[in-house]
Amino acid sequence: MPKKTLDVHAHFLPAVYRDALASAGLKTLDGGMPVPDWSESAALELMDQTGITGALLSLSSPFLSFLDAGDEAKLCRAVNIAGSEIRDRNPSRFGVLAILPMKDVDAALAELQFALDTLKLDGVAIPTNVAGTYLGDASFEKLFATLNDRRVTTFVHPTSPCCFEAFNLGLPAPMLEFPFDSTRAITDLVLQGRVKQYSEIEFIFTHAGGTVPFLANRIAGIGSIPVLGPKQTPIMETMTALSTLNYDLALSSTPQQYQALRALVPTSNILYGSDYPFTPAPAVMMSDAGVSALPFEEGDEEKVRFGNAARLFPTFAGRCCSSH
Repeated sequence: MPKKTLDVHAHFLPAVYRDALASAGLKTLDGGMPVPDWSESAALELMDQTGITGALLSLSSPFLSFLDAGDEAKLCRAVNIAGSEIRDRNPSRFGVLAILPMKDVDAALAELQFALDTLKLDGVAIPTNVAGTYLGDASFEKLFATLNDRRVTTFVHPTSPCCFEAFNLGLPAPMLEFPFDSTRAITDLVLQGRVKQYSEIEFIFTHAGGTVPFLANRIAGIGSIPVLGPKQTPIMETMTALSTLNYDLALSSTPQQYQALRALVPTSNILYGSDYPFTPAPAVMMSDAGVSALPFEEGDEEKVRFGNAARLFPTFAGRCCSSH
């Protein structure tokens, strides 16, 4: 029997977003990465070849960082509408995570309401930092309080840190800086107490949490010392917070990566992700084979491929299952 698979980490580049990138003169992204091609037909073809039942579409880096706050809100609205139209054409294959204009929290709240209540999108996707401000910052409290009240599943995707050109070794940000920026964002949310404060939000972090599985004990240990001041957090509180987050396996499906992540979190918090089209189709298929080869205990592969995502996105999973 084919394995049901829900992909929580799939990207799309609707025409309105590609046009905005081109208008800003962005021929490459995040220190040299090419802007990939994307189409509904190509995405569906890959999903059929790989056995992916449904994919949750979201924007990737650079998100809206190349725009000012006013233009952010306009492009957000256009992208979210475009995403809803793609979903409506393929309701059993695609879900959509809304993008928000994060430079203006009031505008973000307005777009959140429109995306969830009018467009009926499946959750939100936000960057690890907004112009160098990380997610634990007090400026985002009103947004996170609303996400918490509404129990919105929140996908956090890495983006370039500020001024990374000064220390990137001449390498594109996705190679090193993306996993490091996920680590920064997770650490900031935990040590600022936001994971505990907003316990109704199901956060999803990408690429097995960056370097968090390898640095968790170091983060918890140093995070407990008085020199951190208001960020000082007891070791077990930090470890508990890290273990309650969700992590996908996009580009992270080796046994070493899985076992390190599994030592930090239960299988119920591990999800399938492809990172298509920023990960090309052949690499997606290789990564999928890698997931199948992981040292799962009985029943765990079904949880990672389908069950855990179905818990976080029940409406989306129901649409996918109705036709499969």
